[in-house]
Amino acid sequence: MPLDPQVEAMRAEREANDVPQLYTQTLAEAREADLASIRAAGGEVEPVHHVEDITTDAGLPLRVYRPDLTGPLPTLVYFFGGGWTLGSIDTADGISRKLANAVPCQVITVGYRLAPEHPFPTAVHDCYEAVKWIAAHDSSRLVVGGDSAGANLAAAVTLLARDNNGPAIAGQLLVYPNTLYGSDTISMRNGTDPYLFNNTSVNWYWKHYLKDPADGANPLASPLLAESHANLPPALVITAEYDPLRDEGEYYAEKLHAAGVPTTLSRYDGMVHGFFAMSGILDGGKKAMSEASTWLGRIFTDG
Repeated sequence: MPLDPQVEAMRAEREANDVPQLYTQTLAEAREADLASIRAAGGEVEPVHHVEDITTDAGLPLRVYRPDLTGPLPTLVYFFGGGWTLGSIDTADGISRKLANAVPCQVITVGYRLAPEHPFPTAVHDCYEAVKWIAAHDSSRLVVGGDSAGANLAAAVTLLARDNNGPAIAGQLLVYPNTLYGSDTISMRNGTDPYLFNNTSVNWYWKHYLKDPADGANPLASPLLAESHANLPPALVITAEYDPLRDEGEYYAEKLHAAGVPTTLSRYDGMVHGFFAMSGILDGGKKAMSEASTWLGRIFTDG
């Protein structure tokens, strides 16, 4: 299919304004531009009944979103995207608010440490420790999720939880996940558009994340390479047609399914990487958000 007309309009505006790619900027500039872009495309900020910033005992920042409900709530632990290099709790604010209200559930975002200041496997262990801390302090049903690098971290956390006897994770929401370092898939080779997230973007992020390229063979960096994908939580994997990461995300869904993991794979035709956070300007983003909310509600209710 061609690019969705709304995506085409967004791309044309970027080209007309000669918007620089994040990988051409300094880290400070890219981090600022990434947050501004996500806020601009995310739409109106939804009010949530209760939003609170807290820290774990180890000092890791968390943000808790609770809709206007009383009593215990199931919990989605959400990891923001940004190639392990950009992003923050603030870049996941719009997604977290929408999911908290729509499911409804408690959403907790994790302020894991970024590369290159803190290279692999720091982010993985930060996220896993946060999930353990949340599980120890909250007995509710728990799902992990994230977009892009955040989805990579969610997948890695499920591997750690399985191999280390917990905590129990009821599901994994993986939105256009990175799953394989150095992938040479068709979607990666075709992902060259200079005004969209492209294969140069992917390589730039990996270069910052991995202190040693050999670390890319570690399943906690490349979950597709895990020896087994059995006994992992049910998954919803969302991909975008015009995303360099499309194929590796879909290969991961296939691996999960082949290992007996209940898995839903949902490709959004005409969409590009990042669309899940663009529900303010892309109908495809709204549709994906609705699908994720429905799936989470089912996982929380039915198991």
